Amino acid sequence: MTELVHVAVIGCGYWGPNLVRNLRSTRGAAVRTVCDTDDRRLAHMKKLYPDVAVQKDYRKLLKDSSVDAVVIATPVQYHFEMARAALSAGKHVLIEKPMARSSEECETLCAVAKRKRRALMVGHTFLYSAPIRKMKEIIDAGDLGELRYISARRLNLGLFQRDINVTWDLAPHDLSIITYLIGTTPVAVNCTGGRNVHPNVEDVTTLSLFFPRGDYATIHSSWLDPRKIRDMTVVGSRRMIVYNDLEPLHKITVFDARVERPPHYDTFAEFHYAYHYGDMYSPYIKQDEPLKVQCQHFIDSVCNGTKPMTDGEHGLAVVKILEAASLSLKKDGARIRLNKGPVVRPGKGKK
Repeated sequence: MTELVHVAVIGCGYWGPNLVRNLRSTRGAAVRTVCDTDDRRLAHMKKLYPDVAVQKDYRKLLKDSSVDAVVIATPVQYHFEMARAALSAGKHVLIEKPMARSSEECETLCAVAKRKRRALMVGHTFLYSAPIRKMKEIIDAGDLGELRYISARRLNLGLFQRDINVTWDLAPHDLSIITYLIGTTPVAVNCTGGRNVHPNVEDVTTLSLFFPRGDYATIHSSWLDPRKIRDMTVVGSRRMIVYNDLEPLHKITVFDARVERPPHYDTFAEFHYAYHYGDMYSPYIKQDEPLKVQCQHFIDSVCNGTKPMTDGEHGLAVVKILEAASLSLKKDGARIRLNKGPVVRPGKGKK
């Protein structure tokens, strides 16, 4: 491989320009080409970056032997076709979330990447965020005590998608975060929602996740909320964390708060919960743009031949959850099993 990893970015709509901007400042990377079917978007990118070549046909781009890696930032309906073609052409691939439209497509991409010995990475950007890493550190250190549940909200007015519902559009971020924090994938899910604007596309959903040890999480996603909300609450037996991604500085707040049940009581009249309210604090976190960290991780994985943290298998696990959520929506919120492991009720099965 050349000294620099020559990268091509396919898709210059909403997210692609952010990837180009970060890749151009990534150590060891050089953005060689951008690709889009829209002449106006290509003209805009050429104006911003005169030294970058433009291309309308991604197939011609893949024939360029000087291109080492391809970043795909297109609607999900094109992910599989483009990623498979890029991997087959010997290119390393970074795909934006969700990885593909089905677990079958994801499995195929993983197999091609393994056969071609190429890096396959999914853009679950929040796992490269310093606040999320800090939350993981606090949880793993046991500072929260026994993990009880996680609640996430990702709400805004728009942007409506036509090929996927709001769960597929917004929930992948929270699914990747929650499974990272808990350290495993759920054994069952159920999902309910409503179609308020388009008769065939859910624009508001609530997804519940049930984990092997009894851990429980919910994700509320909406394109129809007047406020933009990006927050998550992690509740433990000793302390709690509130994460607000829209907060510019203090994104994480740790609350010394908990509820305790009395160890012994003889009658219901003697039963009283004890509520503890202690201090709250926001740990200092040195923040870099998560997308910048993600791009560097991808280039480092390509250069060093190492496995990306959000590799194809990680992307596959998230898509399996999304598929189960879609099936639950079709079955009016029925609980859908993801594997043969036992489904433990929240609060049960823990020490």
